Amino acid sequence: MALTSRDETDLLLPLFDGKVDGPPFATFLERLRRRTAAFSASIELRSGPGREIRHFVAGADLRQRARSSGVDDWDLTDRILYDRLRPGRVYTPDEFDDHDPERKARRNRDMRRLGAADARMVRLLDESPLSAWLVVVSERPCTAADSALLSNLAPYAAAALRTFVAAEHDALITALNVRSLEGAGCGWIAFDRGARVLALAVMTADLLAQASGHAPVLGQRLRDLGLATDHALTDAAAAFTQSVDAADRAIVLSQTPRIEAVLSPARGSLASLAEAPAMIALCRQPQVPSRRAAARLAQLHDLPRREAELAMLLAQGRSLAAAGAIMGLTIETTRNYSKRLFAKMGVRGQADLVRAVYESCASLA
Repeated sequence: MALTSRDETDLLLPLFDGKVDGPPFATFLERLRRRTAAFSASIELRSGPGREIRHFVAGADLRQRARSSGVDDWDLTDRILYDRLRPGRVYTPDEFDDHDPERKARRNRDMRRLGAADARMVRLLDESPLSAWLVVVSERPCTAADSALLSNLAPYAAAALRTFVAAEHDALITALNVRSLEGAGCGWIAFDRGARVLALAVMTADLLAQASGHAPVLGQRLRDLGLATDHALTDAAAAFTQSVDAADRAIVLSQTPRIEAVLSPARGSLASLAEAPAMIALCRQPQVPSRRAAARLAQLHDLPRREAELAMLLAQGRSLAAAGAIMGLTIETTRNYSKRLFAKMGVRGQADLVRAVYESCASLA
């Protein structure tokens, strides 16, 4: 029995929407539960070896019901059995235990305790590193139509889960990239051929708003940064539109806060995007020294806390006298700290210290 146009609208569209409706697959599972007159519909997903099973549920959560009912070996927790299922084939609970009457009787008893008369399950994925199952549990006997529906949905659900896992992985990588760039005091802006903003980093947007008094607006040029800056951006975007081999350009976007940028044409994978930017600005942005920076430096070089605090102040460009005054130290004590500090870090002076601090992870925000 093929999927009907109603099935495509009611089930397939929300299946591929994934997270759009809130909890992943919530609308799909709820509609599947109603269609099969089940009291529970769930997707069980394992996205890597040793990873915990993730449960997406509509209706009753049988794991919670099993715990509250004292059912310890409910089949949804039996991964050995599930790992033996052949992908795409719909199974009934009896097929798990047809060789073991005692186990079958215990399973039927447990199902009754959970209020379940029948269930159907289909393995959706069996491909490293993904495993997934779709399960419906009912208070009435399941029908052949229920099995046919699950069988027909299985390849679509498998495709949706692959996309879902890939999107989550991409989101993780994006979040880590954003975090590392911000921690290093870096940002970016993508411009079209008219120097209009296509996208930009959150921290860069915040700093530009401070500089101009206006939050950057997608689809518009940067405002109130001065005519010279506006002309430099439009000229560069025009040059890069004509040739991706045009030389990079350095520009000061803002004096306060100080934001410097290297402008370059979109090259490589960026140029192949459907809405490829004409110009990329990689920005160097001010960093607020982290209160944890001194503790990190102390861990890296086995320094006492006070010596590490002195190192961070010197790395920020303070003189020995100014750093000592901030720390409440005499100039003689400050000199003694600095001598021990330079020896432990293997540096010969303040300039060398600045390099050592800012090349280490201690300075990351």
